[in-house]
Amino acid sequence: MPRIALYAGSFDPVTNGHVDVVRQALRLADRLVLAIGVHPGKAPLFAADERLKMLDETFAPLAREIGCEISCVTFADLVIQCAKREKATMLIRGLRDGTDLDYEMQMAGMNGAMAPEVQTVFLPASPMVRPITATLVRQIAGMGGDVSAFVPAAVAARLKTKFAGRAGA
Repeated sequence: MPRIALYAGSFDPVTNGHVDVVRQALRLADRLVLAIGVHPGKAPLFAADERLKMLDETFAPLAREIGCEISCVTFADLVIQCAKREKATMLIRGLRDGTDLDYEMQMAGMNGAMAPEVQTVFLPASPMVRPITATLVRQIAGMGGDVSAFVPAAVAARLKTKFAGRAGA
């Protein structure tokens, strides 16, 4: 039976923190599904199709190098429902600090109650990427700051294009 893992997030944008977690997750699974949560009440910086493209550009080469199959999907329901559709047996969650752990433990408990066959796997962030959040990256980029240390090069270029001509950029 193949080991299928699902790593869900907004990925708005993809950060080096995501790269760190995905690099670890690719070594645990035969297939990794990257799932973008799409919620009508949220207004992301990048449209879902742009985020799917960023995920593919960033992670397909890494997956090939490691020898893990990878796919990218969107979902608008519960993460656990997406995991079931994708036949995942593992939910991957990255942890930066204790605050993340408290929240993620609650989520793991609820997901485990709804789908006990799907195990949550916590992956600690490497020290260099712990402070990186997509929210901070968007704020820095929006104010014309250099985010190249926090995101893959292709994502930095997309952010620069996205904010070109805006006030503060």
